[in-house]
Amino acid sequence: MSYRYLGNKTKLISKLLPYIKKYTNDGDTVVDLMSGTASVSEILRTNGYSVISCDIMTYATHHASVRLLAKEEPEFKKLNIGNYQDVLDYLQLLEPLEGLFHREYSPGGTPLNGANPRKYFTEENAKIIDTVTRQINLWKSDEKLTDLEESFLRHNLLLAANKVANIAGTYGHFRSKWNTSSLRTIVLNKADIVSHENINHVVMQGSAEDLSQKITADLCYIDPPYMKRQYAANYHILETIARGDNPEAVGVSGLRPWRDQYSDFCSKRRVRESFTKIITDMDCTQFLISYSEDGLLSKTELEELFSQFGRVTLYEIDYQRFKSNQSKLSKNMKEYLFYIKK
Repeated sequence: MSYRYLGNKTKLISKLLPYIKKYTNDGDTVVDLMSGTASVSEILRTNGYSVISCDIMTYATHHASVRLLAKEEPEFKKLNIGNYQDVLDYLQLLEPLEGLFHREYSPGGTPLNGANPRKYFTEENAKIIDTVTRQINLWKSDEKLTDLEESFLRHNLLLAANKVANIAGTYGHFRSKWNTSSLRTIVLNKADIVSHENINHVVMQGSAEDLSQKITADLCYIDPPYMKRQYAANYHILETIARGDNPEAVGVSGLRPWRDQYSDFCSKRRVRESFTKIITDMDCTQFLISYSEDGLLSKTELEELFSQFGRVTLYEIDYQRFKSNQSKLSKNMKEYLFYIKK
C-alpha cells in the first residue's frame, strides 16, 4: 500500500521483524499500539501472530480493519449490485455532486470562513470524494453495509484520495501549484487481501494511554509520534474522509476541529507521563519502542525513562529520513529500538 504518511514503517518493517521474533513465540499476542497505516499490523498477521491494532485516528481504524480482519473480499450482499469490483465501479460512475470537499478543498469552492479557495484536490476529484462519501453514508444509514464493508469502502477512498492529493507530504497545507499526480482522476481500486486464518485479531480505536489498561499481550510494539507535529492536524483531510462527516473548515488550510485527537507524545513536557502510563497499566511484560534520533527526547533521556520499568536493551537501525519539503537535513538517520523487559 503506497501511502504518504509521516513515520510510515513500511520501509523499516523488514528490519523490525527480526527483533519482534527474537522476543516472541509463534502465535503470541502482539500489540501494534499506534498502528497508523497498519503496515506493521499486517506483517505481524502474516507472520502468525495474534494482533491487537490500536490508533486514535478513524482512518487508521479503517486501514487496520481491512488489513487484519478481512479473510476474503467483501460480498456486499445487501446492496444487490454485484461483487466487490461491481460496487467500486458503481461508486466510480455516480453522477458527481458538490459537497464539503468541493466547497472547502477545491479551487472551485467558496470556503464558508471566507478564506481563499483551497487546492487540495481538483474540482473533479473533490466532487468524486463528495459523491462517494455521500453514497457510503446513505448505505450505512440504511443498514446495507456491515462495519467491515464500510471500512473497505472508506479504505479504498482514502487510498485513492491520497494518491491525487495536492500536498508536499502532509495535509497541513496544500501546494500552490498542481503536481502531476494531483491532476489525475481518482480511481477506486480493490484492496489487496491475503487469505488467512483470523486468530483473534482485534482493532481498537482510542488513545494509547486509555487503551493500554484494557490490553493483555505478550509483547507491545510502540511507534509513537516523536515530533511536535500533531497527526490529527496534519492528516485532517484523511480523518474527514474516514468519518464521512461535515466538520467546520478552520483557517487558511481548512483544518477540521482536531483537539479531541491531540497526542501528548508531541509534547516534550507530557511525553514521559504518557510512556509511563502505558508501560505501567498494560498487562504486558515486554515492550519494543521505535523512536527517531530526530525526536523530542534524546537517546539518553529515553534510556533513563525506560530503565525505571525494567531491563532496557537498545538497538540502532539505519533508516531513511521522512522529508516533506526541501529540507537541508541529511537523508539518512538512525531509528532507536528500545526493548524493555518489566
